[in-house]
Parts: sequence; structure tokens; C-alpha cells
Amino acid sequence: MLTAVVDLLSPSAPSPSTADRTRPRWQVWRSPADQPAWSRPVLLVIALAAAFLFGWNIRAAGLSPFYSVAVKSMSESWKAFFYGAFDPKATITIDKLAGSFLPQALSARIFGYHPWSLALPQVIEGTIATLVMYRIVRRWAGVVPGLLAAAIFALTPIAASMFGHSMEDGALTMCLVLAADSYQRAVMEARLRSLIWAAVWVGVGFQAKMLQAWMVVPALALGYLVAVPARLRRRIGHLAVAGVVMVAVSLSWIALYTFTPAADRPWVDGSTSNSAFAMVFGYNGLERFGIKVPGAVQSGPGVSTGGFGGRGAGGFGTGWTKLLGTTYGTQVGWLYPLAVLALVFGLVWAGRAHRTDQVRGGFVMWGVWLLTFGLIFSDMSTIPHTAYVASLAPPLAALSAAGIVMFWRAYRVGGWQAWLLPVAVAAELAWAWYLWREGRSSLELLGVVTRNLPGPGRPSLLIP
Repeated sequence: MLTAVVDLLSPSAPSPSTADRTRPRWQVWRSPADQPAWSRPVLLVIALAAAFLFGWNIRAAGLSPFYSVAVKSMSESWKAFFYGAFDPKATITIDKLAGSFLPQALSARIFGYHPWSLALPQVIEGTIATLVMYRIVRRWAGVVPGLLAAAIFALTPIAASMFGHSMEDGALTMCLVLAADSYQRAVMEARLRSLIWAAVWVGVGFQAKMLQAWMVVPALALGYLVAVPARLRRRIGHLAVAGVVMVAVSLSWIALYTFTPAADRPWVDGSTSNSAFAMVFGYNGLERFGIKVPGAVQSGPGVSTGGFGGRGAGGFGTGWTKLLGTTYGTQVGWLYPLAVLALVFGLVWAGRAHRTDQVRGGFVMWGVWLLTFGLIFSDMSTIPHTAYVASLAPPLAALSAAGIVMFWRAYRVGGWQAWLLPVAVAAELAWAWYLWREGRSSLELLGVVTRNLPGPGRPSLLIP
């Protein structure tokens, strides 16, 4: 009976018909032959709704007091654009890699410097991430979970806010989702080329958010080792090649900056030694865990947590339990109980499956992703702003979507596992009550985007 539940979660994929292969590409509203006729129209409705949600307040998106100044300089000077400089003459950089704001600088150069032109790239990134979330989860768990995952991802409060703002976290989240998409193809086909593309996307994410992009590596590496239909030696070899590519793409800007004579480039902010390495791995990395890096400006204890929920973590949400407090629970963790239950019982039900079972492999990847990011964020002395935790949205959306379908089908199959659906519902209601009691009510979450997004005369709440 347990096997039957897992089998119901697994997607079926009949071969595309000749008519489907000859269908014009511009007919994007028509579903592929291996999907129900209604799947593509529903997906397009979700994507359009996501784009509207991300962009409806774009004209009042506001400007980041520090980073938007750098974007303006980057849009006016190609030297400032290349180095990520704070000023048009490129005398000093911002305290991030240039890749953090290249999309915004290009948008400002094309459309002019406006709050909406700086937020537009994030709206596009969020819409792309929503569409790719469907593709990933559909391959893994089926059409219905895929649609649910796309909708849950778009409706996650911090994602809905972040993708309508000018912060660089939107680019990171999109890159992580695209990396998971390429990784999934690599797992299904044991293809090195697809795994290399996953490594490239992680490297591009590094340009946007530095070490935070590497936090997904344990999930992708372990998932590949567990589920790829190939010999262990070949799997390890593929991971080694992909690792080299990832490091090369990730460190490309640092290398170019390091080997450029100091007289020909701007000073590196975030460092006391004009070192891009110290800025990336110290100020924006290990310093946040209280680990001192030579040449890096201190950014550990004492940094403002900023972001939504500035009133405090609420309840037991401090220190190692900060992600369970209302500061972050209301923004990204509204489906914690459902996602955790889905992960636990998904792994239990798939426990005796073959090593290469794609359903179990998916649970392993999403579970390690959730665990890795959760542990690292919990260990950080401070989280500079709430948008950091948006990286938790993809695994939470995927696991929650799979759990909804899995528990519903278990309920219909009957037996003791039929109780899991009521348990999941009860757990979610109890969690919602806690968030309601300790922080905002669930109804207030519907208005969090409109009230907290910066507008004329209101400073950004996503900036530390």
C-alpha cells in the first residue's frame, strides 16, 4: 500500500506524439503530449498572476539608499559597470560583486534611471523562477504538484515582495532554481553536460550573492551521487568536473579584479586591504559567523537584521530558532509543518526503492537543500535582511506541493496513512495559530506586500 502511494506521486511521461513534435513553437498555450490539455493554460495563468503580483507596485518600488546609487553610476559609466563601482569615476566599489546589480544597471541604461526600471529585472527573474519551478516539480512528482509548487512559490510573502524590489536576492533565487532544473536533467539522463550547466548557474548565482549560492552544492552533489544511473566512479568524476566549472565561474570576477593592478581599478569596499577575496569571503562570508578574515571589515555581531518584522523575532524565534519566529516564519515558513511531514514520509515510503528512484532522489535533494540553508541561517549571528531567507522558498514550495498530493492520495487509499492528511492539516492550523498569536495574523499577510514595500517618502525595509 505504501508503494502504491509513492507510485501515485510519480509522474507518467508518455512519448510525445507526432502532432506534438510538429506543433508550432508559438502556440505556447497548448500543452505537450505528455501533459493534460489543461496544464499549460493553468501554468500560464499562474505565471501571469505571479508577474502581476511581483510588478503591480513596481512604480513605487523605491530605491535602495546605498546600492541604487551604485546602479546609477554603473548605468552611466562602463568602467563603473564592469567593476561594480559606487561612483561613475570608479574610485571605490560597492561591498558586493558587480554581478549583483548588472541586470539593474542594464535596465537603467536602456529605460532610464527610475525605481521601476531597477525593479523590472527582478519581476522578470521571479516570473522565470515560477515557470521553472513547475518544470522541476512536474518532472519529479507530476503535473498537479508542479502547478501547486509554482503557485506556492509565487505566493510566498518574501518572494512576492523581493521580486518586486531592487535587491539582488531575486537573481540568486532564480539562478538556484535554474541550477536545480539542469541538475535534474543530469540526474535523469546521467549527462555531464547538464550537470555542468547546473554548475554554471551556481557560479552565476555566486556573482549575485557570493557564498550563499554555494550553499546549494551539498543538495545537488548528494542528490547526484544517490540517484544517477551510473557507476560510482563516473558519478564522482562528473561531480569533480562540475565542481571545477562552478569554482571557475564563481571566482572569475575576483580573479580579474585581483590580477588588475591596483592603480587601474577602484578600491574594494568591505575590505581594509583592497582585496576582493577579503570582501567576498570575509565581510560577506565568514565574518557573519564571527570568524575573522584578514583584510575584511567586520560584519558579524552588531549588524542590523533589517527587513520585515523589525519588531523582533517573536516567541522562541531567537538564536538557533530564529527561523521559527514570526520575523521569518510569516515571510517564508508558513508551510513548515507540511513540508517537513512530506519530506519525512516521502523518504519513508520510498525507503526500499531502487537507488536510482527519481522520487526518492527528489526528496533527498530538496530535503538537503532545506536542511543546509536552514542550519546555516540559524547559525548566522545576524541575518542582514529578510530577503536572505528567500532561498528557502524553492524547497518549501516543492515539498509542500508534493505533500498535498501525496497525503490526499494516501487518504483515498485508506489504512493508517489516511490519517496523515488530517494530521498535516491540524499541524498547519496550529502553526498558523502560533504565527497569528505571536505576530501578524494570516489575514494581514495578504497586505504585507503593499504595506512593507518602500514607496515615496518611505525608506526600503529590505536594506540593513
